[in-house]
Amino acid sequence: MAKKNMIQREIKRKKLIEKYKKKRQKVKYLISTAQDFEEIIKIQKFLQKIPRNSMECRHRNRCWMTGRSRGFYRHFGLSRHVLREMSHNCLLPGIRKSSW
Repeated sequence: MAKKNMIQREIKRKKLIEKYKKKRQKVKYLISTAQDFEEIIKIQKFLQKIPRNSMECRHRNRCWMTGRSRGFYRHFGLSRHVLREMSHNCLLPGIRKSSW
């Protein structure tokens, strides 16, 4: 089980990403269309004022049951430990233990 503060931090980041998504896209578009170098620098300073946690690359996928971030399977939204337990208990449809 992950620390509760780490899980809450991810929730906070997710909200910030959604809040600043359009603003960040708009500023990036202005940078790409700007002609003058000084104008680009002014726009970049505005971009730096937007919170860092609103960047999508800072988002970390976490298991919805345990909050574990490592060994995450996107298709199920689970960590490898929980995926294994649930598949052994036949709780995941279409998943079978392999043997050959």
